[in-house]
Amino acid sequence: MDRTSARVAAVKLVYEYLLGGEGGDSTLTELLGIQPHENETDFMYTLFNGVTQNKPALDEALGGRLGEGWALDRLPKVDYSILLVAAWELLFGSVPAGVAINEAVEIAKQYSDDKSGAYINGVLGSLARQIKNA
Repeated sequence: MDRTSARVAAVKLVYEYLLGGEGGDSTLTELLGIQPHENETDFMYTLFNGVTQNKPALDEALGGRLGEGWALDRLPKVDYSILLVAAWELLFGSVPAGVAINEAVEIAKQYSDDKSGAYINGVLGSLARQIKNA
């Protein structure tokens, strides 16, 4: 597994978490087909645990950037999951903002609808600018 695949797996685990699951090892092996000691599983766990442990802060960071009439609970769970993982990377991770945003947009193109990539780019771009100016 490479870093991109680890991000995708983290998004899937966050998605399950948002639906009430726990994102445990059985999800990895049985649902996602990932073995616990594959390359980049530590990175995947860092992303997943970072989101679950910092969700209130991530929700706050994302909440005001969604656009008029939008709230986190109205977002499709796939988009919300992608935003949470990318927001964690922007706020707490060590990759450049452009990498985190680009990866999120590419994941959205693969797993969500046609408009999600542009929407996610806008939300995360706004967050990245705020972080840079802080």
